[in-house]
Amino acid sequence: MDTIKVSDLEPGTSLSIELEGGHGVALFNVEGEIFALDNTCPHAGGPLGDGTLDGEVVECPWHGWKFNVRTGHRVKNPAEEWRVPSYPVRVENGFIQVSIPSE
Repeated sequence: MDTIKVSDLEPGTSLSIELEGGHGVALFNVEGEIFALDNTCPHAGGPLGDGTLDGEVVECPWHGWKFNVRTGHRVKNPAEEWRVPSYPVRVENGFIQVSIPSE
């Protein structure tokens, strides 16, 4: 999926997408504000974009680990080694744009 419209991501929902180059990203709509995290849970690789969003916390669908979508920090243990990378997002002309750092 190349482009995502804001209208494709209703408030209170999440979505897994794959960017060019195969980079998986999880998108979240928290009360109209869009956030992006790496789509891979650091615990066992679960797809965070397929998880359950409750406010600004997503629960991984595989083992229930919870992360704040604003920061990527694990809720129960915010240690840096469990943090999921978060990415800058902007909305331009109704489309969601995610900035992934070059590797």
